[in-house]
Amino acid sequence: MANVIPVKTPAETALGEAFGRLRETLPGGGGVLSLRDGAIAKFREKGLPHRRVEEWKYTDLRNLMREANPVATGCEGAPAEPGKAEAFLAGIEHIRLVVLDGAFSPGLSTVSALPPGLHVTSLADALARGDEALIRALGAGSPDNAVLDLNTAFMSDGVVVTVDAGVRIDVPVAIETRHSAPTAQATFTRSLVALGAGAGLTLIDSYEGPDGVAHQTNAALAIEIGDGARLHRVSIQCQALEAQQISSLFVTLGKGASLQSFALEAGAALARNQLFVTYAGDNAKAMIAGAALLAGTRHADTTLVVDHAALGGESRELFKAVIDGEARSVFQGKIVVRPGAQKTDGRMMSQSLLLSEGAEADAKPELEIFADDVQCAHGATCGALDEDLLFYCKARGIPQAAAEAILVQAFVGEAVETVENEALRERLLTVTEAWLAKRV
Repeated sequence: MANVIPVKTPAETALGEAFGRLRETLPGGGGVLSLRDGAIAKFREKGLPHRRVEEWKYTDLRNLMREANPVATGCEGAPAEPGKAEAFLAGIEHIRLVVLDGAFSPGLSTVSALPPGLHVTSLADALARGDEALIRALGAGSPDNAVLDLNTAFMSDGVVVTVDAGVRIDVPVAIETRHSAPTAQATFTRSLVALGAGAGLTLIDSYEGPDGVAHQTNAALAIEIGDGARLHRVSIQCQALEAQQISSLFVTLGKGASLQSFALEAGAALARNQLFVTYAGDNAKAMIAGAALLAGTRHADTTLVVDHAALGGESRELFKAVIDGEARSVFQGKIVVRPGAQKTDGRMMSQSLLLSEGAEADAKPELEIFADDVQCAHGATCGALDEDLLFYCKARGIPQAAAEAILVQAFVGEAVETVENEALRERLLTVTEAWLAKRV
């Protein structure tokens, strides 16, 4: 049989050539360069993921990303206008960490007087110092994933946040990843957050760019939650409607650790949110929720793997999608229970609400169980607004649009209610209200 020579797309060719040009300018020495070279070699071999790759069956990235934007090489100054994340958090006390056009910006961040026990540095500085522990962490336990390989090859900067053991930080820490350039660029950022044993933190990570600019974002966030530590996370994706956003989250839970995470997808033409949660210690708990608000021709994909590798883990996943116009949502969720992870209690639910005949929802929940003393379940629903409830509202004088908004808010609100911080919960509901008013 003749050898099959794959044809590279313009995007794959451009990314390979860009790495050759930028390799020597990216931060980090020998160990990091080896990591980058290995990652780009894997990408060059496999290319962008496509529908014949099971994890990308519903999101054919090779087809959806035909061109690759030039890689951002740093910002030229502070943006003239405040960002959407600033508006979202206005009036809420927080520690602001800004990653602008792929580079950490201390000048825009509030790092001059951090609380005792909280430490912040830039990823680029840590790589330049040759931090061996950090380099090992970057190369350990990563799934076989082409977009993550690209992130590893090109990672330019980000923030490294650590909280000392036993320290509870009362003020939320917000990592704001933002594009500011008026021309389309690509950024590859990576951040790490590590909580020592018994520590506590509220983390907000956001992703945005200027309206009308088709930026491409490939961002990765790794979180390590030590024994008995607690992390509350709220993530907001509010990119321009022309943008492409791919984000990867990796969480490792120690013994008795706790994670509460909520992610709101409210922007980007193409969005892929990958979450990989590993139970490394016994009796850890996680509540992972999210909501996607889609209209027009937008495409949003949430792919989640919850890996129970220790005893007595408890996981809850709840994801909601509201889909209008000709938009499409994808949910792929898998709970894995490894041998020996007895007493695992895992539940996963995906629910989609279709507001138009052209809307589409794909859901693929899965269980892989290799232990016998566990409780696991999953489910997925898809439907339209309840006509009886609409009639009930309208019979009491509520106009059609207002009645629909009430029902949609109630639908999304079930996921938003998992956010413990009342101020953040109220802001998320406000974003939902604004989307309902415009449906974009």
